[in-house]
Amino acid sequence: MTTTQTVVTDANVLINFIHIQQLDLLNRLNDQGFIVPQHVIDEITWDNQAKALSLAFEEGHLHPCDLDDDETEDLYNSLRSFIEAGEAACIAIAHMRDCAVATDEKGDAERIATELLGKKRLLRTESILRQCIAAGLITVPEADAFKATLATKRYAMKFASFADLETA
Repeated sequence: MTTTQTVVTDANVLINFIHIQQLDLLNRLNDQGFIVPQHVIDEITWDNQAKALSLAFEEGHLHPCDLDDDETEDLYNSLRSFIEAGEAACIAIAHMRDCAVATDEKGDAERIATELLGKKRLLRTESILRQCIAAGLITVPEADAFKATLATKRYAMKFASFADLETA
């Protein structure tokens, strides 16, 4: 697999893909590689979700990472004054490594990610699903079924169907 963009992935996106039983989709997007900071791994505490994440690591769908230098650690510590550990780790790593971040957070985390990374490097569950449609990995009806499942898990997308959106 040739990876052109690394995506640092937050817990909420991972949990959404666990809910729809599609963590492997993240590995199937040929132009992206998804990594998960230890701080995010620590946030996945429900047994079934932790097992799914562990299996995704074993199968190579995702790759663990950590704050790997003093500059990244310093930025992480600074961000922790405003946002949770997982989000801070994702944004710090993405900023220092020139990566994208996948998060569905709003508020301060979204504002900080946008300021440090720009909107083009901020991915959400729905934008990743749109990329999967564009890559031919899933169909629009499958994506709409995933959307419906996520709505039952308190993640509502503000559009009726993926057919109403242009693909990524």
